[in-house]
Amino acid sequence: MEWRDEGIILGVRRHGETSTIVELFTAGRGRHLGLVRGGRSRRMQVALQPGNTVDAVWRARLEEHLGYFAIEVREARAAALMESRSALYGFATLAALLRLLPERDPHPQLYERVGEVLARLETPHAGPAALVRFELALLADLGFGLDLRECAATGSLQDLVYVSPKSGRAISRQAGAAFSDRLLRLPPFLTLPDVEPSADDLAAGFALTGYFLQRHILEPRRVAMPAERERLIRLVAGG
Repeated sequence: MEWRDEGIILGVRRHGETSTIVELFTAGRGRHLGLVRGGRSRRMQVALQPGNTVDAVWRARLEEHLGYFAIEVREARAAALMESRSALYGFATLAALLRLLPERDPHPQLYERVGEVLARLETPHAGPAALVRFELALLADLGFGLDLRECAATGSLQDLVYVSPKSGRAISRQAGAAFSDRLLRLPPFLTLPDVEPSADDLAAGFALTGYFLQRHILEPRRVAMPAERERLIRLVAGG
């Protein structure tokens, strides 16, 4: 068996004396592992860095086998990620959340979202904002998407500032005024194009997606939220 695809390296671990097992998130095959012979050589160690985008060829005798990767770097970004704490925390969060997906289960639209995050990670506010949008996309791909298009109570498309923690649907300012303390805040950058998020907006965005990730995905699996995510939130807030 053989296939070729583009992928992003999520992680690498040693295997034996000279090889490594590489974890990719690929465009057409989802999250996929494979063995790289000679992966611990100096030349390959430079290539096999988390965050790099690569062209991969996977071969195995049977589909269910671990198989072998032959990998060529398409875009090397690992060194740039290491220069920014925000980018490092962002990528570590991204990789941890992608591991919630079943292996070998394709998510092509989510792959595009990951590319958008990686393109912005080095930019202080744009990177975290893209990560929040990725978390919304992840929730949708796993069957728990939020409906932020219109007010659940009135159908209004205007002034959407809250989200119901029960239904995951948007609520307008007027409709939610009487019970705003029980609602989650909906920051404008998630519904309005070209809005530059403030630090408070980013905190609200992470609180929103974090609530539903915790409720629907992490708690049922007894999995903790990535520690790097909280570090990123504190960094964005200036803490």
